[in-house]
Amino acid sequence: MPKYLLIAALIEAQIQTGKWDRGRMPSIRGVAVEHSISVVTASRALQVLRDKGLIQTIERSGCYRVPAADADRWAILLHTTPGPWQRLTTTVIREGFESLARRTPMHLGFDTFAVVEGITKEQAKDAVKAAAKDGVQGIVLLPNRISSGRAAAEAVFLKAAEDAGLSVVLLERNLRGADGPLDRDLVTSDDFSGGLAGTRHLLEMGCKRIGIVIASPTSSHQCRLAGYIYGLHCAASANTRKLRIEETVLTHDINPDRHASYRSLCDRILDAKLDGVHCYADYTAVGVILELQQRKIRIPEEIAVMGYDNLPVGDLLPQGLTTYRSDTDSMVEQAIRLLVERRKNQKKTPVNVVVPGELIIRGSTVRS
Repeated sequence: MPKYLLIAALIEAQIQTGKWDRGRMPSIRGVAVEHSISVVTASRALQVLRDKGLIQTIERSGCYRVPAADADRWAILLHTTPGPWQRLTTTVIREGFESLARRTPMHLGFDTFAVVEGITKEQAKDAVKAAAKDGVQGIVLLPNRISSGRAAAEAVFLKAAEDAGLSVVLLERNLRGADGPLDRDLVTSDDFSGGLAGTRHLLEMGCKRIGIVIASPTSSHQCRLAGYIYGLHCAASANTRKLRIEETVLTHDINPDRHASYRSLCDRILDAKLDGVHCYADYTAVGVILELQQRKIRIPEEIAVMGYDNLPVGDLLPQGLTTYRSDTDSMVEQAIRLLVERRKNQKKTPVNVVVPGELIIRGSTVRS
């Protein structure tokens, strides 16, 4: 038997006995060194394993074991906000799941379900039954925040999933609706601290009239608003110069005419004479900055603007966008952990796991 086939057979035996259950495999050079063979022979051995569907190569990342047939199987539903940045937002979160799956092999289905507005109980039941038959054991849902009709459809679907014994974990926010109860496990970024940190930073930069932009009745926006209000309250309590500190809460109306929505939002920012604005998302902050700059408003000298999420869209600005970064990878890890625990005990009281974030300061708020 050729040397490369012998090495391939040896590594396959290691895979079957669980040696590489944590996912990452040795590199071509690592295989060559371990078995005292050339990199060409090592490359051919790994190609045999790829042809058998046992490993996969991720560009600029390395070789990983393909999950075994009996590995955990989860359905991932990412109902991110429609718009020009939806694909980018979805990709960032999806990469978090795929990165975890490479480290801890598992099967992920991103298109297992299509939860559409108006779904009936029977349709939801049939969809869940078919997925369970295919081995799906649980669901991670990032709920939509735009449509109350979609929120109602999500509730119908999740009820069917739970009735079928599937684990359910919500990611980033609770189902759309003001002050909704926590009926399911939820993993979120520390939105309260994000609102508080942003407010304190803008105050430290010398802003005296700070506003916050929110858009939907969701737990994430409510917690950021709470952090903002608390930050102003603390500033007012410690205010020795008796400066007037007021709350200014602006709602961004999402509609098909994005340019009109940003014009309206900036009209209200200027009417309120704000000199600091904390937006609920990076793409909203970028839209506000571009609209204000068209009106010859200097950023950040006249109005400091910051966002939330640390999306790559912030790099479009020459000065960079100040933002509160959510730790997506840690949120994904916690969501999968809760799925496993919920599968063991469906009657356990729902929990809200809050993952710390980080304020990243860039030029959109830093005044000279």
